[in-house]
Amino acid sequence: MHEATDHQTTDHQTTDHQAADAQASQHEALSWTAAQLLDAYRSRQVSPSEYADLLIAHVERHEGRINALYDYDPERFLAAAKVSTQRWARQAPCGPLDGIPVTLKELIATRGTPVPHGTLAGDHPPADEDAPAAARLNEDGALLLAKTTCPDYGMLSSGRSSFHGLTRNPWNPDFNPGGSSSGAGAAAAAGFGILHLGTDIGGSIRLPAAWCGVVGFKPSLGRVPVDPYYVGRCAGPMTRSVADAALMMATVARTDRRDAMRLPPQQIDWSALDIDVRGMRIGVMMEAGCGLPVDEQVQRCVEDGVAHFRKAGAHIVPVGPVLSRDMLDGLNDFWRARQWSELLTLTEQQREQVLPEILAWADEGRGLDPVKVVRGFEQTLAMRRATEAAFDQLDAVISPVSPNVEFPAEWPSPSNDPSRPFEHIVFTVPWNMGEQPAIAIHAGFSHAGMPIGLQIITPKFEDMRALQLASAFEKWQGTLSNWPCQA
Repeated sequence: MHEATDHQTTDHQTTDHQAADAQASQHEALSWTAAQLLDAYRSRQVSPSEYADLLIAHVERHEGRINALYDYDPERFLAAAKVSTQRWARQAPCGPLDGIPVTLKELIATRGTPVPHGTLAGDHPPADEDAPAAARLNEDGALLLAKTTCPDYGMLSSGRSSFHGLTRNPWNPDFNPGGSSSGAGAAAAAGFGILHLGTDIGGSIRLPAAWCGVVGFKPSLGRVPVDPYYVGRCAGPMTRSVADAALMMATVARTDRRDAMRLPPQQIDWSALDIDVRGMRIGVMMEAGCGLPVDEQVQRCVEDGVAHFRKAGAHIVPVGPVLSRDMLDGLNDFWRARQWSELLTLTEQQREQVLPEILAWADEGRGLDPVKVVRGFEQTLAMRRATEAAFDQLDAVISPVSPNVEFPAEWPSPSNDPSRPFEHIVFTVPWNMGEQPAIAIHAGFSHAGMPIGLQIITPKFEDMRALQLASAFEKWQGTLSNWPCQA
């Protein structure tokens, strides 16, 4: 009896170890880069269907506390993975991303799915066609896992939405993931797929990327065609690595005539990420010119990041801000008047469904003098002049992404003041108006254990240089291994 008990105990221990090894193997697969997953498909180490099963189980373990996804349809995803598996079994992938799970921000239209713009207000008819980036990803064989959440009208740096509810930060659900690409940042950090696409008109890719510890790339305006297009509006990757962001750019940067602000087609080797920074002149901008003061924890992380570039041979040059109080206030006037004009298309009852923070802010645009609104728009041109001049003698600029660290999940913005909602976008918004590429990358952690980002900006059209500098920093800094949602 005693011997049988020992034998049973040994069998149980073996089974437990096997289960633990299997779970560890699954976690390892879920942390693969897109290139690693494609290699696994190619070598038949894993199939798209097998990976899809792992991913769905992972999402269903963690999505309930994060709320990053919209239009999540596991059956649709599994069916697409099955077809991809059949292609890989014949060694005949349909494109460079065949079988790679992706998410798209809710604002990026996919045919047949409503685009509610984060708000309960108004009608939400299904989209008639895929937006440009969605079409390119589909053409290259990427598998849509889900859309991702955003706040009402994409006008908050927060996970608050009257339509989607509250999206939380996977590192700690008490904190905010940022926005407006809130779901994309949270999904990337949580490992809900590999490639994620956000949009950015004032920092909406880079801010959540920084607060969620991932890479967020805002390309030059028009590099990734968007529809609808607008002044400063860009789409770009949000991923766990620079290489994955570059791989995604190879697909989404293909041209599309629906974007009248698109750049001319250009042959770019998005995989050429090596760079020698010796002799490069890199400006360091630690003051934004207005807005929230830079937290000392943010300053420390940026200074430590700059030290890597200095050690590698770059010439570091302190530079002043490109933004002024007049620029930011003028943009605020223009944006809230524009938002009020959009709310005017709703009935009074429908407007009451919009988040109160958005209503309170936009309502201030109701009585603005038209001349003041025009002058507010003209501040976007002033930003363009200032940002272009910043690169007269520089190859790149490094700055914080945001002046602040983590903030509560329930807040609409880091300042929690609806009347002054843009005090934290002071390091990001100038480069939208100036049209320069800018990338956020993880640079360290706050005292509370939350991610802090560093921003690298390069001259207009020098998208590859931004990715290359971020890739170099990633190698020096080391990649994260302690991602949230691993259990």
